[in-house]
Amino acid sequence: MNVLVINCGSSSLKYQLLEMTEETLVAKGLVERIGIAGSVLKHEKIGEDDKVIIETPMNDHKEAIAQVIAAITNETYGVITSMDEIGAVGHRVVHAGEKYSESVVITPDVIQALEECVELAPLHNPPNLLGIAACSELMPNTPQVAVFDTAFHQTMPAESFIYAIPYEYYEQYGVRRYGFHGTSHKYVSERAAVMLGKPLSELKIITCHLGNGASVSAIRNGKCIDTSMGLTPLEGLVMGTRSGDLDPAIISFVSDKLNISADDMISILNKKSGILGISGVSSDMRDVEGAASEGNERAILALKVFAHRVRFYIGAYMAELNGADAIVFTAGVGENGPSMREMICSNLSNIGIEFDPVRNNIHGKETIISTEDSKVKVLKIPTNEELVIARDTYALTK
Repeated sequence: MNVLVINCGSSSLKYQLLEMTEETLVAKGLVERIGIAGSVLKHEKIGEDDKVIIETPMNDHKEAIAQVIAAITNETYGVITSMDEIGAVGHRVVHAGEKYSESVVITPDVIQALEECVELAPLHNPPNLLGIAACSELMPNTPQVAVFDTAFHQTMPAESFIYAIPYEYYEQYGVRRYGFHGTSHKYVSERAAVMLGKPLSELKIITCHLGNGASVSAIRNGKCIDTSMGLTPLEGLVMGTRSGDLDPAIISFVSDKLNISADDMISILNKKSGILGISGVSSDMRDVEGAASEGNERAILALKVFAHRVRFYIGAYMAELNGADAIVFTAGVGENGPSMREMICSNLSNIGIEFDPVRNNIHGKETIISTEDSKVKVLKIPTNEELVIARDTYALTK
């Protein structure tokens, strides 16, 4: 059975086609500039070196998904003969509030629930819904599944997700910590158990999803008990352009100084802060590390602040879990940033981490980067959220 995985952004769309009998990736691609001049689809047939570049107007997500279907069924560079060979479609959906704690087959009730969560994820849920609607029009007889970023964190106890504000705000408006990147945290924790040769149900793991967006989760016996992101992805770690944790009084203080609205200030905290705001160089860790190597003091400071915040959460979750069996690094920086991993893990022998700089420089594969005698193992695991989405979709629809 073939599963098409769709991840819709406001003007972009990522896709993968997987054959699920052997969990084989057969094609993948990216559509950019949907609804904007210069729309382009970049398609890759797995096993072939050359990518196919298709430049054609795509005014909306329906036209973009139609081009995706045309690409994967193309006689020359496609991988199936018709869209009837797509057994199901799995969608990455960012926010389900408290509605769903696991993936679900999409029904009108599910769509209504996602529409009700738009105010919690105004940048993400609307394009997710557009992708679902487009697939419903183009493939009306093909089942669709929603896989939620927030679902994995629904096992958090109330003391982890309740804010210390008037309780009626939670009861009336759903103001609580939800967490994100759940599909990634779930996948790498499961892979860590395999690498350690122990049941996930017997492990305590801290997972660090470090990319332009970043979060840390505490996982006990396969269940999330705490995570760093909150009501929105703005809370928690310092990120590429997001501030992460800060004194909330800063919002009114700076708003008054600049004579701007609270909404303008939230936009600054989301788009002009974090690594970019501190360094003044870039939101991309590679650019900042390059500037730091040339002596840029603000770039050096940005790297130190980022590492400090990750260590802060690792320490907090070590206490909350009463120790950990493993710490996992994943996502762009977590997978591909050996110097940042070393900066985070250095001088943590007091909590059982013995870091191995040689193993840390092994690239491109899952590996343990702590020493053999390290009490707490440190792992580097490339995430695969698309595979999790495909697995859940296949399980619910086969």
